[in-house]
Amino acid sequence: MATTAHTDYDLLVIGAGPGGYVAAIRAAQLGMRVACVEKEPKLGGTCLRVGCIPSKTLLEATEKYHLAKEEFHHLGIACEKVTVDLPTLMARKNKIVETLSNGIGGLFKKNKITRLTGAAGFASASTVNITSAEGKQTVSARKILIATGSEPASLPNIPFDGKYVISSDQAIALPAVPEKLVVIGAGAIGLELSSVWRRLGAQVTVLEIHHTTLPGSDDEMGRHMERVLKGQGIEFIFASAAGAVKLQKDQVVISYKAKDAKPDQPAHNLTANLVLVAVGRKAYTTGLELDKAGIATDSRGRITVAKHWETSVPNIYAIGDVIVGPMLAHKAEDEGVAVVERMAGIPGHVNYDTIPFVVYTAPELAWVGKTEEELKAANISYKTGKFRFSANSRALCMDETQGMVKILADARTDMVLGVHILGPQASTMIAEAVIAMELGASSEDIARTCHAHPTLPEAMREAAMAVDGRTINS
Repeated sequence: MATTAHTDYDLLVIGAGPGGYVAAIRAAQLGMRVACVEKEPKLGGTCLRVGCIPSKTLLEATEKYHLAKEEFHHLGIACEKVTVDLPTLMARKNKIVETLSNGIGGLFKKNKITRLTGAAGFASASTVNITSAEGKQTVSARKILIATGSEPASLPNIPFDGKYVISSDQAIALPAVPEKLVVIGAGAIGLELSSVWRRLGAQVTVLEIHHTTLPGSDDEMGRHMERVLKGQGIEFIFASAAGAVKLQKDQVVISYKAKDAKPDQPAHNLTANLVLVAVGRKAYTTGLELDKAGIATDSRGRITVAKHWETSVPNIYAIGDVIVGPMLAHKAEDEGVAVVERMAGIPGHVNYDTIPFVVYTAPELAWVGKTEEELKAANISYKTGKFRFSANSRALCMDETQGMVKILADARTDMVLGVHILGPQASTMIAEAVIAMELGASSEDIARTCHAHPTLPEAMREAAMAVDGRTINS
């Protein structure tokens, strides 16, 4: 295998996902000579290739199919013999991924960013080996940014085999609709992919070790989500831990027990065509050879960083899923911009208290800030304002009235501490709450702000009014 001479850069970014490619572009804008290395042929990382974008494409398509088949008659629209062409649906998903990936390539060219293809591994604190089918090259840089993202986490007793026990990577590309699907994990990934395949006709059972859906979200909203998804035909088994998986005549038999079950209590069994393990993700550092650079990691394999994303090695930084924090594309993007701005002497900053979370089910769930459980645990006095979409005129026009807006405000200062939205277009509506919290707004500020009528965001204003007990339309 041939070895080429190294090339020097101001910044070498390892990983071309949302954090990496955004950081590379911002660094180039700031006048740095930048290279970005990516082991996959397509740019965009997990989010674009096998995560956010493909899953949302499938969610949008299958929701439209479900509406046409089951709901449009409420609107006076008759749709007969509605069917799904799964190969066409998957081909459209792949085309969207290709288009967006090529777009990033175009942005690299526009910003004069050198694209390096291959697997990166540290040779020292300032040099990186890049290995590909064409050979091996060694690249050096003044600063190095690690943005290698994450990969699906498996269960010790239920390893992925890619055929019967699958991760989200395979679940977005199934060649046929499974008759029965068991999903382990009622987090965002588990619920979104459960929705996709339930709409297409699969019998879906979700197994969750916690007491309700979306552990970590506001408990009231998680329970509301549970009721909504049960109404859509998804079955749930809560407070139960998955045991072992066995193959039996081309089917999967998975055992489970209540998490507080005694050792001598017999296990229950579920039989399915596929088991999707969606218990979260873990930092991806495979092949990076961090030890050769002296980069420290924590007990979960995440790269440890200081306040401004510096690793234990000067001039090496890390962002995104590979460090502590929520594994969200937009969090990585913000970190990517902030870290290179600090490299350039600009005071880049990320406010981790105003990072929004979104679950793209139907209805969507989005939130920012604190949950009621977190406020109670911190002994913070708060007021609550709620407004249901069933009383919102635009939601009635859309025939999408499930859910509500919930605002939590400080009891003394009225500052908004958290906003939780379960309802239509929650992923878009949450932006108003993020801006309000970023600017230190009170619920009164939202309540006194004019909102167009008829619109869904009027529910946000009504919830803000409800904090002070003066909502108008409920």
